[in-house]
Amino acid sequence: QVQLVESGGGSVQPGGSLRLSCRTSGFTFTKHWMFWVRQTPQKELEWVAAINTGGTNMYYPESVKGRFTISRDNAKNMVYLQLTSLKPEDTAVYYCWHRGYWGQGTQVTVSS
Repeated sequence: QVQLVESGGGSVQPGGSLRLSCRTSGFTFTKHWMFWVRQTPQKELEWVAAINTGGTNMYYPESVKGRFTISRDNAKNMVYLQLTSLKPEDTAVYYCWHRGYWGQGTQVTVSS
């Protein structure tokens, strides 16, 4: 079955950085786009990054463009999200997403 396991979250000060990882299994990773989605403390869901199968095209909403970078390692079935220049409004639970499947999420808290 599909499994997505996120890690790498934590508490940082504004301007800080984190690297999130998502280990995947149970599907043919190389054939699918991958996504990161976050849920804010207000329970709002926001898509924050997408990457195509080959890892050559990445897409972001304006809210994170230039600060977040998605990448993937097709040999390891892993997808990553590099977060930089973090802001308090980036505080959320970050999820790896694949065709309706979610991991358990990893908490990112940005606070001074």
